[in-house]
Amino acid sequence: MPIRQRIASIHLAGTIWFILCVGYILAIAMLHAGVRWWIVFSISVHGILLALLLISLYVFAIFRGISSSQKLQVEHPITKTDQYAFFYAATPFLGGIAGLLGMIGAETIKQFISGITLGTLGTTFLVWVIVDPVTGLLEMFFPESRKHYIQRQAETQIIKEKKQKERELLLAEATAQKKSNHNHLYEALKPQAERLASLLSVNADDFKQAEREAAGIGVNAWQMGGLSYMRELREMALDIYRQNNNNKNVVDYITFWWDGIGEWRNISLF
Repeated sequence: MPIRQRIASIHLAGTIWFILCVGYILAIAMLHAGVRWWIVFSISVHGILLALLLISLYVFAIFRGISSSQKLQVEHPITKTDQYAFFYAATPFLGGIAGLLGMIGAETIKQFISGITLGTLGTTFLVWVIVDPVTGLLEMFFPESRKHYIQRQAETQIIKEKKQKERELLLAEATAQKKSNHNHLYEALKPQAERLASLLSVNADDFKQAEREAAGIGVNAWQMGGLSYMRELREMALDIYRQNNNNKNVVDYITFWWDGIGEWRNISLF
C-alpha cells in the first residue's frame, strides 16, 4: 500500500478514536450533571461545549486532510513531508499514549481511561488547531517558500488575465458575427419588407389581393428561417412604413394576414 494511503487510513482511524474519546467525556459530563444513562442528549453547558468542540475539530480535520494534498513541496517543506503527515494523522493516538503515561500510578481504571481521553482531546486540539496552522504560516516566511509563492501568484494572475482576454475576444467575435448575420439578414429581407410596407397602404378594393401576396411573402419567410425570420420581416416592414409616412400610425395587417402560416398565430406574441 502506498504511504499516502496508509497515512489516510491512520488519519481516518485517528479521527474515529478522537470521536470515541469525546463521546466518553460527554457521557461522563452528562452523568456528573445528573443525567441518567438512557437519556441520549444533555443540555448542560459542558455537553454543548464538547459537542461544538467535536464538530469544529472534525470539520477542521477534514479540511486539513483535503488542503494538505494541494500544498506545494517547495512552499511547505515541513508540513508537506510524509513524516509530518504521519505525525498529524497519528496525533489522537499519540495523545492517548501521552495521557496513559501521565496516569502511571493511578489507582483505578476510570482514572486511566480519563487520562487517555483527556490526553487525546488536549493533544489533538493542540496539534490540529494550533500547531499545524502556525507551522504552515511560519513556512511561508522561508525565503524560498516566499519567493515561490509570489512567483506562483504572479503566474496565476497572468493565466487569469489571459483567460479573461480570451473570453473578451470570443465575446467580441460573437458580437461581430451576430451583427454580420443581422446585416445579411436585413439585406436578404429588405426587398420583401419594402413590398410588405407598401401593401399596408392598400385600399379596400385591393385588400384581398394584398392579403394573398402578403401570405406568399410570409410562407417564403417561414421556409427561409421559420418564426424568427417572420418576426424580423414584420418589424422591418412596420419600420419602413413609418419612415415613408412620417411616423404615421400603422394598422398591423401583417399579423392578421400571416395567421396560420407555420407557427405564426394572430395572438399577443409580440
